[in-house]
Amino acid sequence: MLVEISIVIITFNEEKNIGRCLDSINGLSKDVVVVDSYSIDRTKAICIEKGVRFVEHKFDGHIEQKNYAVSQAKNQYVLSLDADEAITKELKKEIQNIRDNWQYDGYIFNRLTNYCGTWIKYSGWYPDKKLRLWDTSKGCWGGDNPHDMVIMDKHVKIKSINLDILHYSYYTIEDHLKQVEYFTTINSKAAFDKGIKSSQFKIFYKSTFKFFRDYILKKGFLDGEAGFLIAKISAKATAMKYRKLRTLNKNK
Repeated sequence: MLVEISIVIITFNEEKNIGRCLDSINGLSKDVVVVDSYSIDRTKAICIEKGVRFVEHKFDGHIEQKNYAVSQAKNQYVLSLDADEAITKELKKEIQNIRDNWQYDGYIFNRLTNYCGTWIKYSGWYPDKKLRLWDTSKGCWGGDNPHDMVIMDKHVKIKSINLDILHYSYYTIEDHLKQVEYFTTINSKAAFDKGIKSSQFKIFYKSTFKFFRDYILKKGFLDGEAGFLIAKISAKATAMKYRKLRTLNKNK
């Protein structure tokens, strides 16, 4: 079945990334919409230069913003990307084939992450499968902020494609640490709202196991220095999350 797809992207101060993202999907769809939460850099100007539809909308959360972006699509079939992502030429060609012969309800792709200039093949970061192309009448964004995911209805047909979305995550370690501070605040609040408890022991064993899992079990050591940094900062992030959760528990 031949279908038309829309491409939706959310942004906030993404002048470093949005041009690359839009260039990678050029010619794939007649309906590309960027939903921006009032950027103060050149994001809007770049999007207008690239000729895409640009919508400004208050940010109420990653899940909420992505579902709003989907609501702005003109077509039922949607490809959703983050501004710091791009698709390979091989994946672009495959999506064109899918569009021209749509057979499933959703399609999953691998995500390959670039960390401070290094492509990460282990550390629990690859293949990092993501459902990003789907029939929006059969699924929507859900999960827990900021870890959103597309949740499909029961009894749908999903196909996994062994091709990569390229994810340009952090340019510097400082970028990574800044994101950790931001995400752990959101994560701890989500855990608190679910009634999850924290303790000094949980802070210790959760963070210790996180390092062991990512560096040893997930073979992060094969990613070299980057793998060690990822495991170390991920363990730090886990400890921060549970410390913040413990503070929320105490101040309840």
